[in-house]
Amino acid sequence: MKRKFIALAAALVIGASASTALSTASVSAAPTTSNQTEMYNFVRNTFKKHYVRGIVTVVKDGVPQTISYGYAWYGKRIGNGSKNVTYPSASLQKVVTAAMIVQLINETKNTDQSFTQNTKISRWYPNLKNANNITVGNLMSHTSGITATQTEIDRGVVYSEADSIDWVVKNINASKADSVGNYHYNNSNYILLAGIIRQVTGKSYEDNFESRIVKKLNLQRTYLYQGIPKGITDPISYYSNGGKNYQQSSYVKASLASQIPGAGNLFTTTDEYYKIQVGLSDGSILSKDDFYYLTHLKSKVTDYCGGMYLRNKETLKSAYGSLYGLHFGTWVQLTTDNQNGIVMFLNQTNDVENDEKDVGYEILQHIKPNTFVSR
Repeated sequence: MKRKFIALAAALVIGASASTALSTASVSAAPTTSNQTEMYNFVRNTFKKHYVRGIVTVVKDGVPQTISYGYAWYGKRIGNGSKNVTYPSASLQKVVTAAMIVQLINETKNTDQSFTQNTKISRWYPNLKNANNITVGNLMSHTSGITATQTEIDRGVVYSEADSIDWVVKNINASKADSVGNYHYNNSNYILLAGIIRQVTGKSYEDNFESRIVKKLNLQRTYLYQGIPKGITDPISYYSNGGKNYQQSSYVKASLASQIPGAGNLFTTTDEYYKIQVGLSDGSILSKDDFYYLTHLKSKVTDYCGGMYLRNKETLKSAYGSLYGLHFGTWVQLTTDNQNGIVMFLNQTNDVENDEKDVGYEILQHIKPNTFVSR
Protein backbone atom coordinates (compact mmCIF):
# COMPACT_ATOMS: atom_id res chain seq x y z
CA MET A 1 0.00 0.00 0.00
CA LYS A 2 1.04 3.56 -0.64
CA ARG A 3 1.48 4.92 2.90
CA LYS A 4 4.41 7.42 2.87
CA PHE A 5 4.69 7.88 -0.89
CA ILE A 6 1.77 10.33 -1.05
CA ALA A 7 3.91 13.45 -0.73
CA LEU A 8 5.90 12.43 -3.79
CA ALA A 9 2.77 11.62 -5.73
CA ALA A 10 1.20 14.96 -4.83
CA ALA A 11 4.31 16.82 -5.95
CA LEU A 12 4.31 15.10 -9.32
CA VAL A 13 0.62 15.79 -9.81
CA ILE A 14 1.03 19.56 -9.90
CA GLY A 15 0.45 20.83 -13.40
CA ALA A 16 -0.87 17.61 -14.87
CA SER A 17 -3.03 18.61 -17.82
CA ALA A 18 -5.69 17.11 -20.00
CA SER A 19 -3.09 16.44 -22.70
CA THR A 20 -1.02 14.38 -20.25
CA ALA A 21 -3.87 11.95 -19.80
CA LEU A 22 -3.89 11.03 -23.47
CA SER A 23 -0.65 9.08 -23.09
CA THR A 24 -1.59 7.24 -19.93
CA ALA A 25 -0.44 3.66 -19.52
CA SER A 26 -3.73 1.83 -19.56
CA VAL A 27 -3.58 -1.84 -18.67
CA SER A 28 -6.90 -2.99 -20.13
CA ALA A 29 -6.92 -6.46 -21.57
CA ALA A 30 -6.43 -6.37 -25.34
CA PRO A 31 -9.72 -6.62 -27.23
CA THR A 32 -10.08 -9.93 -29.04
CA THR A 33 -12.98 -9.16 -31.40
CA SER A 34 -14.05 -6.20 -33.51
CA ASN A 35 -17.01 -5.63 -31.18
CA GLN A 36 -14.70 -5.56 -28.17
CA THR A 37 -12.37 -3.15 -29.94
CA GLU A 38 -15.29 -0.87 -30.68
CA MET A 39 -16.46 -1.02 -27.03
CA TYR A 40 -12.90 -0.42 -25.79
CA ASN A 41 -12.60 2.74 -27.87
CA PHE A 42 -16.08 3.95 -26.96
CA VAL A 43 -15.52 3.59 -23.21
CA ARG A 44 -12.14 5.30 -23.25
CA ASN A 45 -13.46 8.16 -25.37
CA THR A 46 -16.40 8.53 -22.98
CA PHE A 47 -14.08 8.70 -19.97
CA LYS A 48 -11.89 11.22 -21.79
CA LYS A 49 -14.88 13.40 -22.75
CA HIS A 50 -16.10 13.58 -19.15
CA TYR A 51 -12.62 14.08 -17.60
CA VAL A 52 -12.94 10.97 -15.47
CA ARG A 53 -10.38 8.26 -14.89
CA GLY A 54 -10.96 4.73 -13.69
CA ILE A 55 -11.94 1.25 -14.74
CA VAL A 56 -15.15 -0.43 -15.82
CA THR A 57 -16.22 -4.00 -16.48
CA VAL A 58 -18.73 -3.91 -19.30
CA VAL A 59 -21.05 -6.90 -19.56
CA LYS A 60 -22.79 -7.50 -22.87
CA ASP A 61 -24.86 -10.62 -23.48
CA GLY A 62 -23.16 -12.35 -20.56
CA VAL A 63 -19.60 -11.62 -21.67
CA PRO A 64 -17.56 -9.31 -19.38
CA GLN A 65 -14.88 -6.98 -20.76
CA THR A 66 -12.72 -4.84 -18.49
CA ILE A 67 -11.54 -1.46 -19.81
CA SER A 68 -9.44 1.12 -17.98
CA TYR A 69 -8.33 4.67 -18.66
CA GLY A 70 -5.78 6.89 -16.96
CA TYR A 71 -3.67 6.41 -13.87
CA ALA A 72 -4.57 4.80 -10.57
CA TRP A 73 -1.53 6.59 -9.14
CA TYR A 74 -0.30 9.39 -11.35
CA GLY A 75 2.82 10.14 -9.29
CA LYS A 76 4.16 6.60 -9.68
CA ARG A 77 2.70 6.11 -13.19
CA ILE A 78 0.63 3.10 -12.14
CA GLY A 79 -2.17 2.67 -14.63
CA ASN A 80 -5.76 1.93 -13.83
CA GLY A 81 -6.29 -1.76 -14.44
CA SER A 82 -2.82 -2.71 -13.23
CA LYS A 83 -2.69 -6.14 -11.61
CA ASN A 84 -1.18 -4.42 -8.57
CA VAL A 85 -4.20 -2.16 -7.88
CA THR A 86 -7.30 -2.89 -5.82
CA TYR A 87 -10.09 -0.31 -5.60
CA PRO A 88 -12.35 0.90 -2.79
CA SER A 89 -15.89 -0.34 -3.40
CA ALA A 90 -17.40 2.09 -0.84
CA SER A 91 -21.10 1.33 -0.34
CA LEU A 92 -21.07 -1.43 -2.94
CA GLN A 93 -19.84 -3.53 0.00
CA LYS A 94 -23.20 -3.36 1.74
CA VAL A 95 -24.81 -6.11 -0.35
CA VAL A 96 -21.93 -8.41 0.61
CA THR A 97 -22.58 -7.79 4.31
CA ALA A 98 -26.30 -8.34 3.80
CA ALA A 99 -25.61 -11.58 1.91
CA MET A 100 -23.57 -12.92 4.82
CA ILE A 101 -26.49 -12.15 7.14
CA VAL A 102 -28.79 -14.21 4.88
CA GLN A 103 -26.26 -17.05 4.91
CA LEU A 104 -26.33 -17.01 8.71
CA ILE A 105 -30.12 -16.91 8.82
CA ASN A 106 -30.09 -20.11 6.75
CA GLU A 107 -27.28 -21.77 8.69
CA THR A 108 -28.66 -21.12 12.18
CA LYS A 109 -32.17 -22.34 11.43
CA ASN A 110 -33.38 -24.80 14.09
CA THR A 111 -30.46 -23.98 16.40
CA ASP A 112 -30.24 -21.91 19.57
CA GLN A 113 -28.64 -19.16 17.43
CA SER A 114 -31.61 -19.03 15.05
CA PHE A 115 -32.73 -15.60 13.87
CA THR A 116 -34.63 -14.03 10.98
CA GLN A 117 -35.20 -10.62 9.43
CA ASN A 118 -37.77 -10.02 12.18
CA THR A 119 -35.43 -10.64 15.13
CA LYS A 120 -34.91 -7.58 17.32
CA ILE A 121 -31.30 -6.47 17.49
CA SER A 122 -31.46 -6.06 21.28
CA ARG A 123 -30.30 -9.71 21.30
CA TRP A 124 -26.85 -8.50 20.26
CA TYR A 125 -27.02 -4.84 21.33
CA PRO A 126 -28.84 -4.73 24.68
CA ASN A 127 -27.43 -1.29 25.46
CA LEU A 128 -28.32 0.30 22.12
CA LYS A 129 -31.05 2.92 22.13
CA ASN A 130 -34.35 1.60 20.72
CA ALA A 131 -32.84 -1.82 19.98
CA ASN A 132 -35.99 -3.51 21.29
CA ASN A 133 -37.88 -2.02 18.34
CA ILE A 134 -35.31 -2.40 15.57
CA THR A 135 -35.13 -5.64 13.58
CA VAL A 136 -32.35 -7.16 11.52
CA GLY A 137 -34.45 -6.32 8.48
CA ASN A 138 -34.65 -2.67 9.54
CA LEU A 139 -30.86 -2.49 9.47
CA MET A 140 -30.70 -4.15 6.04
CA SER A 141 -33.29 -1.79 4.55
CA HIS A 142 -32.12 1.39 6.34
CA THR A 143 -35.44 1.71 8.15
CA SER A 144 -34.06 1.52 11.71
CA GLY A 145 -34.68 5.21 12.31
CA ILE A 146 -30.96 5.65 13.04
CA THR A 147 -29.77 9.04 11.83
CA ALA A 148 -26.38 9.25 13.58
CA THR A 149 -23.68 10.71 11.35
CA GLN A 150 -19.87 11.06 11.20
CA THR A 151 -18.96 7.46 10.36
CA GLU A 152 -16.94 8.77 7.38
CA ILE A 153 -15.34 11.72 9.19
CA ASP A 154 -11.79 10.48 9.69
CA ARG A 155 -11.10 10.43 13.43
CA GLY A 156 -7.41 9.68 13.00
CA VAL A 157 -7.51 6.42 14.96
CA VAL A 158 -7.02 2.96 13.48
CA TYR A 159 -9.78 0.96 15.17
CA SER A 160 -10.17 -2.76 15.62
CA GLU A 161 -13.46 -4.15 14.32
CA ALA A 162 -14.81 -4.41 17.86
CA ASP A 163 -13.80 -0.87 18.78
CA SER A 164 -15.28 0.63 15.62
CA ILE A 165 -18.61 -1.09 16.34
CA ASP A 166 -18.53 0.07 19.97
CA TRP A 167 -17.96 3.64 18.77
CA VAL A 168 -20.99 3.42 16.48
CA VAL A 169 -23.20 2.17 19.32
CA LYS A 170 -22.11 5.09 21.50
CA ASN A 171 -22.58 7.53 18.66
CA ILE A 172 -26.13 6.28 18.00
CA ASN A 173 -26.99 6.53 21.70
CA ALA A 174 -25.78 10.13 21.74
CA SER A 175 -27.69 11.11 18.59
CA LYS A 176 -31.30 11.85 17.75
CA ALA A 177 -33.31 9.12 16.05
CA ASP A 178 -36.38 8.95 13.86
CA SER A 179 -39.22 6.46 14.20
CA VAL A 180 -38.48 2.88 13.23
CA GLY A 181 -39.81 2.24 9.74
CA ASN A 182 -38.66 5.54 8.25
CA TYR A 183 -35.91 5.33 5.63
CA HIS A 184 -32.56 6.96 6.33
CA TYR A 185 -29.53 5.71 4.38
CA ASN A 186 -26.89 5.32 7.06
CA ASN A 187 -23.58 3.45 7.37
CA SER A 188 -24.34 2.73 11.02
CA ASN A 189 -26.92 0.12 10.02
CA TYR A 190 -24.37 -1.98 8.17
CA ILE A 191 -21.65 -1.55 10.76
CA LEU A 192 -24.13 -2.98 13.28
CA LEU A 193 -24.77 -5.87 10.88
CA ALA A 194 -21.02 -6.53 10.81
CA GLY A 195 -21.19 -6.75 14.59
CA ILE A 196 -24.04 -9.26 14.41
CA ILE A 197 -21.97 -11.42 12.06
CA ARG A 198 -19.15 -11.32 14.62
CA GLN A 199 -21.42 -12.27 17.53
CA VAL A 200 -23.31 -15.06 15.75
CA THR A 201 -20.16 -16.75 14.43
CA GLY A 202 -17.67 -15.92 17.17
CA LYS A 203 -15.28 -14.87 14.38
CA SER A 204 -14.30 -11.51 12.95
CA TYR A 205 -16.13 -9.95 10.04
CA GLU A 206 -12.84 -10.28 8.14
CA ASP A 207 -12.64 -14.04 8.79
CA ASN A 208 -16.24 -14.46 7.67
CA PHE A 209 -15.60 -12.38 4.56
CA GLU A 210 -12.59 -14.52 3.64
CA SER A 211 -14.36 -17.85 4.07
CA ARG A 212 -17.83 -16.88 2.80
CA ILE A 213 -16.94 -14.64 -0.13
CA VAL A 214 -13.29 -14.65 -1.17
CA LYS A 215 -12.65 -18.39 -0.96
CA LYS A 216 -16.09 -19.33 -2.30
CA LEU A 217 -15.45 -17.33 -5.47
CA ASN A 218 -11.66 -17.83 -5.62
CA LEU A 219 -11.12 -14.08 -5.71
CA GLN A 220 -7.50 -12.99 -6.14
CA ARG A 221 -7.57 -9.20 -5.67
CA THR A 222 -10.39 -8.68 -3.20
CA TYR A 223 -9.59 -7.69 0.39
CA LEU A 224 -10.72 -5.76 3.39
CA TYR A 225 -8.45 -2.73 3.72
CA GLN A 226 -6.35 -4.14 6.54
CA GLY A 227 -5.73 -7.31 4.53
CA ILE A 228 -4.28 -5.65 1.42
CA PRO A 229 -0.90 -7.40 1.00
CA LYS A 230 2.47 -5.88 0.21
CA GLY A 231 2.92 -5.37 -3.49
CA ILE A 232 -0.73 -4.40 -3.95
CA THR A 233 -1.81 -0.77 -3.71
CA ASP A 234 -5.13 1.00 -3.45
CA PRO A 235 -5.43 3.97 -5.84
CA ILE A 236 -5.13 7.70 -5.36
CA SER A 237 -8.29 9.72 -6.00
CA TYR A 238 -8.16 12.92 -8.03
CA TYR A 239 -10.40 15.84 -8.89
CA SER A 240 -11.14 17.40 -12.26
CA ASN A 241 -13.98 19.71 -13.22
CA GLY A 242 -13.12 19.71 -16.90
CA GLY A 243 -9.79 21.45 -16.64
CA LYS A 244 -6.56 19.91 -15.44
CA ASN A 245 -6.45 16.23 -14.57
CA TYR A 246 -4.98 14.56 -11.49
CA GLN A 247 -5.59 17.46 -9.10
CA GLN A 248 -6.28 17.48 -5.34
CA SER A 249 -4.87 13.99 -4.78
CA SER A 250 -6.21 12.02 -1.84
CA TYR A 251 -6.56 8.42 -0.70
CA VAL A 252 -8.30 6.15 1.79
CA LYS A 253 -6.42 6.25 5.07
CA ALA A 254 -6.21 3.23 7.33
CA SER A 255 -8.00 5.17 10.07
CA LEU A 256 -11.00 5.94 7.84
CA ALA A 257 -11.27 2.39 6.51
CA SER A 258 -11.18 1.01 10.04
CA GLN A 259 -14.23 3.09 10.99
CA ILE A 260 -16.62 1.46 8.50
CA PRO A 261 -16.35 -2.35 8.67
CA GLY A 262 -19.12 -3.95 6.66
CA ALA A 263 -20.10 -0.62 5.13
CA GLY A 264 -17.11 0.63 3.13
CA ASN A 265 -13.78 -1.13 3.84
CA LEU A 266 -13.94 -3.63 0.95
CA PHE A 267 -11.36 -3.24 -1.83
CA THR A 268 -11.66 -5.15 -5.07
CA THR A 269 -11.57 -4.88 -8.86
CA THR A 270 -14.46 -4.35 -11.24
CA ASP A 271 -14.16 -7.84 -12.72
CA GLU A 272 -14.07 -9.51 -9.31
CA TYR A 273 -16.98 -7.41 -8.06
CA TYR A 274 -18.93 -8.62 -11.08
CA LYS A 275 -18.14 -12.19 -9.96
CA ILE A 276 -19.58 -11.29 -6.56
CA GLN A 277 -22.76 -10.03 -8.19
CA VAL A 278 -23.11 -13.27 -10.14
CA GLY A 279 -22.43 -15.24 -6.97
CA LEU A 280 -25.32 -13.54 -5.19
CA SER A 281 -27.80 -15.66 -7.11
CA ASP A 282 -26.00 -18.60 -8.73
CA GLY A 283 -25.57 -20.62 -5.52
CA SER A 284 -21.95 -19.66 -4.85
CA ILE A 285 -22.89 -17.13 -2.16
CA LEU A 286 -26.69 -17.13 -2.30
CA SER A 287 -29.35 -18.92 -4.32
CA LYS A 288 -31.92 -17.08 -6.44
CA ASP A 289 -34.45 -17.56 -3.64
CA ASP A 290 -31.97 -16.15 -1.12
CA PHE A 291 -31.35 -13.10 -3.30
CA TYR A 292 -35.08 -12.56 -3.57
CA TYR A 293 -35.33 -12.75 0.24
CA LEU A 294 -32.44 -10.28 0.54
CA THR A 295 -34.09 -7.72 -1.71
CA HIS A 296 -37.72 -8.16 -0.53
CA LEU A 297 -37.55 -7.85 3.24
CA LYS A 298 -40.77 -6.98 5.04
CA SER A 299 -39.20 -3.76 6.31
CA LYS A 300 -38.52 -2.48 2.79
CA VAL A 301 -40.18 0.88 2.03
CA THR A 302 -38.16 2.08 -1.00
CA ASP A 303 -36.46 0.46 -3.99
CA TYR A 304 -33.49 -0.18 -1.68
CA CYS A 305 -33.10 -3.41 0.28
CA GLY A 306 -30.14 -5.53 1.31
CA GLY A 307 -27.53 -3.31 -0.31
CA MET A 308 -29.15 -2.99 -3.75
CA TYR A 309 -31.78 -0.91 -5.49
CA LEU A 310 -34.19 -2.80 -7.76
CA ARG A 311 -35.44 -0.72 -10.68
CA ASN A 312 -37.55 -0.98 -13.80
CA LYS A 313 -40.01 -3.60 -12.54
CA GLU A 314 -37.10 -5.39 -10.84
CA THR A 315 -35.30 -6.15 -14.10
CA LEU A 316 -32.33 -4.03 -12.95
CA LYS A 317 -30.20 -3.91 -9.82
CA SER A 318 -27.89 -1.06 -8.89
CA ALA A 319 -25.88 0.60 -6.14
CA TYR A 320 -23.69 3.70 -5.89
CA GLY A 321 -20.85 4.46 -3.51
CA SER A 322 -18.47 7.24 -2.53
CA LEU A 323 -16.35 8.20 0.47
CA TYR A 324 -16.65 11.60 2.15
CA GLY A 325 -13.89 14.02 1.23
CA LEU A 326 -12.41 11.78 -1.46
CA HIS A 327 -12.97 11.76 -5.21
CA PHE A 328 -13.91 8.13 -5.76
CA GLY A 329 -17.20 7.12 -7.33
CA THR A 330 -18.40 3.52 -7.66
CA TRP A 331 -21.51 2.42 -9.54
CA VAL A 332 -22.94 -0.93 -10.50
CA GLN A 333 -25.99 -1.34 -12.70
CA LEU A 334 -26.76 -4.78 -14.07
CA THR A 335 -29.77 -6.62 -15.36
CA THR A 336 -30.89 -8.93 -12.56
CA ASP A 337 -29.84 -11.94 -14.65
CA ASN A 338 -26.29 -10.45 -14.75
CA GLN A 339 -26.21 -10.63 -18.55
CA ASN A 340 -25.80 -6.92 -19.30
CA GLY A 341 -24.55 -3.84 -17.46
CA ILE A 342 -21.50 -2.27 -15.86
CA VAL A 343 -19.39 -2.23 -12.73
CA MET A 344 -17.57 1.12 -12.75
CA PHE A 345 -14.91 2.38 -10.33
CA LEU A 346 -13.77 5.97 -10.90
CA ASN A 347 -10.73 7.48 -9.20
CA GLN A 348 -10.99 10.91 -10.84
CA THR A 349 -14.32 12.73 -10.68
CA ASN A 350 -15.79 16.17 -10.06
CA ASP A 351 -17.43 14.83 -6.88
CA VAL A 352 -20.94 15.04 -8.38
CA GLU A 353 -22.81 11.73 -8.20
CA ASN A 354 -25.16 12.45 -11.10
CA ASP A 355 -22.29 13.49 -13.37
CA GLU A 356 -20.55 10.20 -12.60
CA LYS A 357 -23.74 8.30 -13.39
CA ASP A 358 -24.03 10.20 -16.67
CA VAL A 359 -20.71 8.62 -17.69
CA GLY A 360 -21.95 5.17 -16.80
CA TYR A 361 -25.30 5.69 -18.46
CA GLU A 362 -23.67 6.58 -21.79
CA ILE A 363 -21.88 3.25 -21.63
CA LEU A 364 -25.04 1.42 -20.59
CA GLN A 365 -26.95 2.88 -23.51
CA HIS A 366 -24.16 1.72 -25.81
CA ILE A 367 -24.36 -1.82 -24.40
CA LYS A 368 -28.11 -2.23 -24.74
CA PRO A 369 -30.22 0.85 -25.61
CA ASN A 370 -33.46 1.56 -23.74
CA THR A 371 -32.75 -1.06 -21.07
CA PHE A 372 -31.13 0.82 -18.19
CA VAL A 373 -31.95 3.81 -15.99
CA SER A 374 -29.89 6.98 -15.71
CA ARG A 375 -30.11 7.29 -11.93
